[in-house]
Amino acid sequence: MYIYFITFGCKVNICDTEALERLFEREGFSVTEDKDRADIFVVNSCAVTAESVSKLRKTLRGLAREYPRAVIALTGCYPQAFPEEATNEGVQVISGTRDRKGLVTLIRRYLDSGQAVCALSPFGPRPVFEDICPEGIASPLKGAHTRAFMKIQDGCSYSCSYCVIPRARGGIRSRSIDSIEHEAKSLADSGYKEIVLTGINLACYGAETGLSLTDAARAVCRTEGIERVRLGSLEPDRLTEKDIIAFSEMGKICPSFHLSLQSGSDRVLKAMNRRYTAGDYERLVNIIRKYFPDCGITTDIMTGFPGETEAEHRQTLSFIESTGFSDVHVFPFSPREGTKAALEPWQVSADEKTRRAAELAAAAEKSRVKFLEAMVGKTYPVLFEREREDGIPHGYAPNYIHIKILTKSSDKSLRNLIFCVKIDMIGEMGEKICSGHLVPEND
Repeated sequence: MYIYFITFGCKVNICDTEALERLFEREGFSVTEDKDRADIFVVNSCAVTAESVSKLRKTLRGLAREYPRAVIALTGCYPQAFPEEATNEGVQVISGTRDRKGLVTLIRRYLDSGQAVCALSPFGPRPVFEDICPEGIASPLKGAHTRAFMKIQDGCSYSCSYCVIPRARGGIRSRSIDSIEHEAKSLADSGYKEIVLTGINLACYGAETGLSLTDAARAVCRTEGIERVRLGSLEPDRLTEKDIIAFSEMGKICPSFHLSLQSGSDRVLKAMNRRYTAGDYERLVNIIRKYFPDCGITTDIMTGFPGETEAEHRQTLSFIESTGFSDVHVFPFSPREGTKAALEPWQVSADEKTRRAAELAAAAEKSRVKFLEAMVGKTYPVLFEREREDGIPHGYAPNYIHIKILTKSSDKSLRNLIFCVKIDMIGEMGEKICSGHLVPEND
């Protein structure tokens, strides 16, 4: 039978979907990229924002309307966090973020009985990291990207006042070093040169086992054939100068760090139940830049949190301008059922959130352009991805600058190769790609 996967949400969900694909293939199913060929749709959901849930529901309705004979299986964060809502979506099979391996059995049960199947249960106090498909762990290098995403951590034990992730994912749990090394070798054998480490709260890796993120990163860095290791989104309160020094000494850690900020106001951060101040964040950025010159610092910022004043919004604007982010993801606060922030009486209006988001986005774009302007004339090793439809080679520098070259020395594809490129110019406002030229090896 043919099975088609649809993924919503973060890189962790992408990793889960890829593991499910390998699991189903091992169990005799055929994964297809052609919707019209599919007998089964597996929808791996996200529940972080109301917008993500709205898109999910629209997708489910569309699948049921266009493919009435297909089986639709809903899994992931949405049914785990909101089981009563999920069971009203009209799908045939429902599972959450627990026991992903069991999804094959659930679908087969439905195929045998014709009766809808729902398997949802809360996480226990000490959940264990689940390797969804530990055998035959890596797929061959495919698609446009030449980076492989490796999930090494799951769950979150924080209690941010706006977030449903602890409900959706359970408490923190970490993948074993042996399993990490096994997948890293498998990915290297499959041709990957860069691995991105991901997790729901990646910086908490090993907190329950006496290990740390540096241990996991070191295990991947020592894998022969892997030339770059990139860290996913990090909580700033978990990183110390000792950690940053350790990363810098590994030699393969990419100088790009995504540190979730959310707000430049200490009062708002406290109301969010974040575990750091704006000053703490600034000090960490300075430490990182001390050991990783020319590094890219990216972040997330939430605007319109309940009770956020205009003055506090201005503090966040100023923080963007002074920090020099290479990129910023700005998004409006979205009240989520069951969270403390959703019950606050001082909700910011939708129009006000839209205005503030636009101002933050404009400041972020100026910061990004300023960062890129400082890179013009510098040379970086670029890992090239598949050429675009226009045939122009493009790829990423270690600090995550997206670079294209307009001319190359031969007709040979540069995909999955690393060559030095000198940046000649940055893109137009809003175009997040620079242009450069290949530097001859003897230069």
